[in-house]
Amino acid sequence: MARFWTFLSISIIMIISINEVSAVSFRQNLGEMLNQVQYRHDSIVINKDGKPVAALVNAELFARVCRLNDRFEALTDRIAHAFADIAEAEGLAEIDAVASKVRHG
Repeated sequence: MARFWTFLSISIIMIISINEVSAVSFRQNLGEMLNQVQYRHDSIVINKDGKPVAALVNAELFARVCRLNDRFEALTDRIAHAFADIAEAEGLAEIDAVASKVRHG
């Protein structure tokens, strides 16, 4: 039963709809868009002059993104600390060598 619920929750997450709107349309329809985000769990990308400038997502998703960002920052800090004594050029050369080995077997 636990596997079914995990599958179901993953499937539900994948159904999230992402809509794009202009900043003008967003201002004119803010109440309706808040309802879409709150009740349908849609996400809305707000464009200005045809370019994405902001996104409206539900609070749960935003909190999850913040937690993931915190974990990413902690991980990058740990990596930076662990390799602080290695010259940048040496580190990049090692990364390139490993990446090449993985790509080419």
